[in-house]
Amino acid sequence: MSTNTQNDDNQEIDLSQISRKIGDFFEGIATKIFRVILFFKRNIIWVGILFVLGAGLGFYLDKTTKVYEHQIIVTPNFGSVDYLYAKIELLESKIKDSDTIFLKEVVGIKDTKKFKDIEIEPIADVYKFIENKEQNFELIKLMSEDGDIKKVLSESLTSKNYPYHLLKFVTLNETDYEKTVSPILNYLNKSDYYSLIQKEYLNNVKIKMAENDSIIGQINGVLNAFSSNVNGSQKSDKLVYYNENSQLNDVIKTKDQLVYEQGQHRISLVNLDKIVKNNSEVLNIKNTVSINGKMKLILPILFISIFVLVGYFKSFYKKQMAKHNA
Repeated sequence: MSTNTQNDDNQEIDLSQISRKIGDFFEGIATKIFRVILFFKRNIIWVGILFVLGAGLGFYLDKTTKVYEHQIIVTPNFGSVDYLYAKIELLESKIKDSDTIFLKEVVGIKDTKKFKDIEIEPIADVYKFIENKEQNFELIKLMSEDGDIKKVLSESLTSKNYPYHLLKFVTLNETDYEKTVSPILNYLNKSDYYSLIQKEYLNNVKIKMAENDSIIGQINGVLNAFSSNVNGSQKSDKLVYYNENSQLNDVIKTKDQLVYEQGQHRISLVNLDKIVKNNSEVLNIKNTVSINGKMKLILPILFISIFVLVGYFKSFYKKQMAKHNA
């Protein structure tokens, strides 16, 4: 009986101690909040000055320093995708190192101090990747057997071979094509090796087109001769029947394929005039990510926070100094 009474007394003591600690905790929080209120009340003038100063400076910075993003969709031709990525990495490193001489003299960017960042990423387009390329389709199937298809499509081994890539760069204030885009594209297209590859590739395309035109001409001759024979047979009241799988049907299909191929070659000649072909540009997209355009809100908070920390440090120093002297 006495044991149970003792346990009940211990539980009451424990509960009272817990209750007292909880009360002390909330009282401490209330005390700290009250001290903060008193601090702002005592320093209301300084807080107001810092707020106005920070807001004014923030408005000025937001107005005079604007960050813009620019996007270029490019196609690396003649197997130059690794060359393209290497050139962008080099350019990015020069920007980080503030190598204005390289940016101005080698690349040709005029206002180098306002050129802040550049990067490139593939545009995921699996349909273009496998279009008319059975080997690419088989590669995707093979790689997806042992893993997630989404992961396979996003891997650098696959994504670097997509036809289109998004080149993004950042400048302070607005820019135009002549100031930045044209110098960057000229820089990317300076390659003696790929210039030779381009020359031979275009020669091969033109030779192939000439051969196709010759074959199409021969096929047209055969078809014209056949047409003349059919007309002569009809005049002599003779009927001629041809099976769908006859050689004539194959000739017509061959001509159709060659005509389609010629159209593809003409499109290729348009797209292959540069090592790195620019397909489209979108310039001067205002960047509001992170702190861009938000300095009028950030600076007042920053100034007041620094003021509060300095005040807290002074108070802490005085207390410690008083203890030390005591």
